[in-house]
Amino acid sequence: MLELSPDFARFQLTAPRPCAYLPGQSERLLFTWASKGTEPELYDYLSVMGFRRSRLVLYRPICLNCSACLSARIRVDAFSPSKSQRKTIRRNCNLERTICLPRTDSEIFTLFKRYISARHGNGGMDDMSVEDFNRMTDESPTQTRVIKYFEHSEEGAERTLVAAALTDMLQDGLSMLYSFYDPDRTRNSLGTYMVLDHVDIARENGFKHVYLGYWVPGSKKMDYKRKFGSLEIFFDNIWRNIDEYESISRDRSSGPEDRAAADKL
Repeated sequence: MLELSPDFARFQLTAPRPCAYLPGQSERLLFTWASKGTEPELYDYLSVMGFRRSRLVLYRPICLNCSACLSARIRVDAFSPSKSQRKTIRRNCNLERTICLPRTDSEIFTLFKRYISARHGNGGMDDMSVEDFNRMTDESPTQTRVIKYFEHSEEGAERTLVAAALTDMLQDGLSMLYSFYDPDRTRNSLGTYMVLDHVDIARENGFKHVYLGYWVPGSKKMDYKRKFGSLEIFFDNIWRNIDEYESISRDRSSGPEDRAAADKL
């Protein structure tokens, strides 16, 4: 059980609602509120305890009969890109990274709307207005940045925004809250590239982790997170290497006969 002093934060539970990741399941969230710019230590502490942030709401799934949503993070000092990830880095070597304060402009909002329409239509964010987007980027209890990725024209005079990530700066790492990119550039694997680049940013600035949000085994939307090396999973209220988590998970899912047979091998 998560143990927190009642004086530290007041928690509430949402009513059950359909799960966005696993058909036929329902989700329920444990959540609390943070004050804008006044409680970064609360956010830092809860992030290490598997919580995520949406504006000023800090939340963690606490579903009945299901514990599939697992917080995931990359351990920066142990990370090494795979062969395919190195190809992704080379494929995007012409991109320019710019780290900005979270101010909305027409260029970034247009890219966001194109991405949502193409990849997550009817997903609850497709009708967001520019004011909604402003609140999503501006309301934060910690240092938040928008990390933009531009592609230059062959002449070099013009640059085009092709990807962006809304990222929190925590005490021990970077937390990728939301990333989006040009949906017409699927060959570039821009989502993967942004995660890889965040590992570089974290390493350059002495951060230990890159937080990726929740990983749900069996969810196709989440499969890409499993492909990052040195991935850690928050399981049984501690962070474990994903191989250790999968070993424990297999052992728990096997029946007594299976374990007895394995012991004889």
